[in-house]
Amino acid sequence: MQPICYSLVYIVPAFATAGLLLEGPWLALAPALVFGIIPIAELVFPAPTANPDAEETKSRLSNWGYDAVIYMALPVQFGLIALLGSLVSSGALAGFEILGAILSVGLSCGALGINVGHELGHRADRRQQLAGKVILSTSLYAHFFIEHNRGHHARVATDEDPATSRKGEWVQAFWFRSLIGGYLSAWKLEAVRLARRGQSPWTWSNEMIRLQLGQALLLLAIFAAFGAQAMLAFMGASLVGALLLETVNYVEHYGLRRERNDRGKWERVRPAHSWNSNGILGRLLLFELTRHSDHHAYPKRPYSVLRHFDEAPQLPTGYPGMILLALVPPLFFAVMHPRIPRKPVTTKIQAA
Repeated sequence: MQPICYSLVYIVPAFATAGLLLEGPWLALAPALVFGIIPIAELVFPAPTANPDAEETKSRLSNWGYDAVIYMALPVQFGLIALLGSLVSSGALAGFEILGAILSVGLSCGALGINVGHELGHRADRRQQLAGKVILSTSLYAHFFIEHNRGHHARVATDEDPATSRKGEWVQAFWFRSLIGGYLSAWKLEAVRLARRGQSPWTWSNEMIRLQLGQALLLLAIFAAFGAQAMLAFMGASLVGALLLETVNYVEHYGLRRERNDRGKWERVRPAHSWNSNGILGRLLLFELTRHSDHHAYPKRPYSVLRHFDEAPQLPTGYPGMILLALVPPLFFAVMHPRIPRKPVTTKIQAA
């Protein structure tokens, strides 16, 4: 699991780029990879549960290569958006080709735009956080920085969290609840933060205002450079990326709930409150996001040192396969309901 291994994620924008340039049926390359080849491969490839030991953890944390792989996403994502705009504005794509292009670029919006933004948004360094907000904006999902860090992580595995799915809830209904609820929650979180400082929410200090303005400027730039149709195509790709994220959110905490203590407070977040997957391809393609149990229990841990927990409930396959399964709710329920833990278990980290 050296830094170069995680560069596998760039196969998604590479396939999307190839499809855009070759046009026609080649636009199915990226979707076929993500929802065809990878889910099948994950059923065959190993799912190692080994964790880095103390020495390896220290080595990874000091290796700049793990961050370098992430920062590559910024020029790649902006370049792909520019390519989409150029091809749409030139008339090179038409009809179903535009839909294929939107889907292809949308996959990159999810895998790079939102996923990398998620990783950088958890960093303590403000410059890394800024980079995270910038790349989140390439999927028109900059509010995720506020809602995810201050909302979702605090309320996860409770009915107060719009990004936590409920047992028996269809993913299509969850999309609306999480998309709308998450956006409104980000505004509320900023309003509460400013109220505590005695400030109005309608000031420049409100980060939601700044983030929305930044995204509006990006849309205007695309409109000015490539025209209205290209701007709409980019918005469509952003929606695809957002729906991918929300489907992953749906899977990550499905049916898992925290308990209240005698004082009415929620118990602390434990690995048991997130579904985990050790599928090697999913781990590499999503910067270890599939080791989600460790991420929620210890949200400041960088992706390169996330661990497997025996306590965490395990998904039957990786995220690409689970996304497909979630789109067929009765089948998803049949697979997942028997796996939902019925009582808490104790934490035990498997040795490296």
